[in-house]
Amino acid sequence: MSQKTPSPCIGVCKFKRAGHCIGCSMTKDQKTLYKKLKKAKHREAFVEMLTAQQAVMGKYSHWDKSYARKCAKKGVRNPAVRISAA
Repeated sequence: MSQKTPSPCIGVCKFKRAGHCIGCSMTKDQKTLYKKLKKAKHREAFVEMLTAQQAVMGKYSHWDKSYARKCAKKGVRNPAVRISAA
């Protein structure tokens, strides 16, 4: 899988929750920052940070399925899915 980790944006882009997008929870500054990240480990870490942010903010359960579908369509591993230890 040599393709880049896709942006956490799911195409809603309405900034109504104290400057956070109602679709993905990113702020405009976070969207700009993500676009500047070039290394895969940095992009993956950003997605992990964003999922933690969503958990704190609440109301983002729809994002998981949308982002998983986006990753599958691009043929890349979903960094938002953590492998739990058995």
